[in-house]
Amino acid sequence: MIDGWRRLHEAHALVLDPATDEIRMANPFSAVPTAYRVEARDRWWYANCAWDAFGVLAALDVDGRIESCCPDCGEPYAIDVRERRIDRADLLFHCLVPASRWWDDIVFT
Repeated sequence: MIDGWRRLHEAHALVLDPATDEIRMANPFSAVPTAYRVEARDRWWYANCAWDAFGVLAALDVDGRIESCCPDCGEPYAIDVRERRIDRADLLFHCLVPASRWWDDIVFT
């Protein structure tokens, strides 16, 4: 099975932890705790980043709630998503790394 996982990792379909060869990311889901928690259908999942948090809800095709905190000031926030629309317009999503470079270090990105 690890050979299959390795091929998927090399194709950027999932991310393996280099120390253990266990699945770390199956985008948009994270197999390790992160700062991005997504609640839907009375369950919680971790997302890899703010962008992926929306992807979890899209992948499940459900409404839900995203909870995290501002990486700049640490203030907690929550976003409710209903019918694919967010309940807030005051938040900004910013990527430090250009999309063309994400896979250079996907865990950092």
